Amino acid sequence: MRDSIPIALGYFTVALAFGLYCAAADVPAALAGLISATNMSSSGQFAGITIFSSGGGYLQLALGVALVNLRYVLMAISLGQRLEPGVGIGQRLILAAGITDEIYALAMANRTVTFRGYAASMVLPILGWTGGTVVGALVGNVLPPALVSAFGVLLYAMFVAIVVPVAAVSRPVLWAVVGAAALGSALAAVEGLEVGWRIIIVTVVVSAVAATLAPVSEDAEEQADGVAGEVAT
Repeated sequence: MRDSIPIALGYFTVALAFGLYCAAADVPAALAGLISATNMSSSGQFAGITIFSSGGGYLQLALGVALVNLRYVLMAISLGQRLEPGVGIGQRLILAAGITDEIYALAMANRTVTFRGYAASMVLPILGWTGGTVVGALVGNVLPPALVSAFGVLLYAMFVAIVVPVAAVSRPVLWAVVGAAALGSALAAVEGLEVGWRIIIVTVVVSAVAATLAPVSEDAEEQADGVAGEVAT
């Protein structure tokens, strides 16, 4: 739990942006907190609220969030290979609720992951993410619209902080970002195409093209695992 304190503080800050986003979409603070407590996915939650606020249907919501969160399937498989013997299905389902990029990286610093250790590392980040969401939603409901819009810069700052450092050192990631922006802009001009379907189309097309033209080598994957472990340490 001590090692997860920095993650919890970071989550609280970013979750403020999500809470403000929920307030702008007229999502009640309690519901926003429930979404964060049961999802723990910034990109998936932002996509979900975007689809919800634009009037998208349940199919768009399910497909959009599932595609954005698809990377967690790979993390879960990798984590399962590190778990100590004897971790049953019930315990694995509990751990699955806390698979995020940062918590996963923290766990990968260990050769063997225990149920107790991983479960403990989930507690504070979940509280930080949920608490930040509720605070952001409550603040968004009482602040003037102009000030809420100013705080909305947090949302863009979060995605810039996530994307730019990786794109700066990886040309395939840079081209994937540029391609996603270009395709998203082009689809926005298509009359009658709802935002939910735009998110789904961009996610599938760009990820498929990037994976085909610039697949990640096994050496790069091992190097990435090593970097994740060093960052967590």
